[in-house]
Amino acid sequence: MPVINRIAALADEITAWRRDFHQNPELLFAVDRTAGLVAERLRAFGCDEVVTGLGRTGVVGVIRGRSGASGKVVGLRADMDALPIQEATDVPHRSTVPGKMHACGHDGHTAMLLGAAKYLAETRNFDGTAVVIFQPAEEGGAGGDAMVKDGLMERFGIQEVYGLHNKPGLPLGSFAIRPGPIMAAADRFTITIEGRGGHAAAPHECIDTVLVAAHVVTALQSIAARNVDPLASAVVSVTTVRAGDAFNVIPQTALLNGTVRTLSEATRDLCEARMGLIAQNVAAAFGATARTEYGRGYPVTDNHPDQAAFMADVAAEVAGEAAVERAVNPMMGAEDFSYMLEKRPGAYIFLGTGEGAGLHHPAYDFNDAATPYGVSLWARMIERAMPA
Repeated sequence: MPVINRIAALADEITAWRRDFHQNPELLFAVDRTAGLVAERLRAFGCDEVVTGLGRTGVVGVIRGRSGASGKVVGLRADMDALPIQEATDVPHRSTVPGKMHACGHDGHTAMLLGAAKYLAETRNFDGTAVVIFQPAEEGGAGGDAMVKDGLMERFGIQEVYGLHNKPGLPLGSFAIRPGPIMAAADRFTITIEGRGGHAAAPHECIDTVLVAAHVVTALQSIAARNVDPLASAVVSVTTVRAGDAFNVIPQTALLNGTVRTLSEATRDLCEARMGLIAQNVAAAFGATARTEYGRGYPVTDNHPDQAAFMADVAAEVAGEAAVERAVNPMMGAEDFSYMLEKRPGAYIFLGTGEGAGLHHPAYDFNDAATPYGVSLWARMIERAMPA
């Protein structure tokens, strides 16, 4: 069955919600207006429970089906936060908040899950319980982890959990998914190199931290090239180099910052261990020292095989089998839905929004034409997972 007629009829209303969110972006956990509107609408739809303040500013709605005999509980998650980017569009609904915009489509995610909640609360054509999860702080704040630590899964008895993200560049209304790792773990590092500062005209009296930093940057590339299994994946990127303030001074200290992306815990462990040893030993060769601070961020977003296959099957009902890619290549970006998948079986899927500016671009705007596909997917997921 394709896009649900009732959901198609709701498209204009859902689009209005989405554009209001777009005009009023909020960052990280400070999503009070967005969360307030979400809770207000969930209550108006007739949800059986609406809980606010989970994971600081998260909102959860509970919708019980016509029967609860199955005892099954399925969670659907959307993220609510925007990005600290100045919008560069001229759309009528452009951001009204300087320096903030919905450049990743979370306005669309929130609106689509609200649309699904309205439909499910109206129809209740399922046997079990649907839990709609509206999460803050996906963009670097680990709001998903905060909600999990606040007892999300246990409090609502969630047995399976599913997530969705829009994807510019995929054909409009198509879907892409894979079993196993679909997005990477995202870690960050700081390497502090200590040498001996002095006059740039007397380098022989110094230990040049800029020279040491250059060698460390080059050597770090050997991790992915020579330590990681060629059939595995790793990205090691040094993104900032800071050293010195004057043209005639060799600096005492140099700092390197960057990110590491991996698709398995074993590769993650390897990268962390090799990074510290390489930095320390390269620095020592020049008479300097190097201290590595390695911080683990979002874990791998790892789709459970059975749930990924189920989600792909439902997507095929909505969009047609030809519009579902079931073995998309993993992406090296990261996603904090990973914390939810660590706690419960589930899967994460991409929804195609067609051509246009990419995610995190100042000219990005969620394509509202994709809305009926996303809402229909959510609705059918509940109806197929818990048939009445």
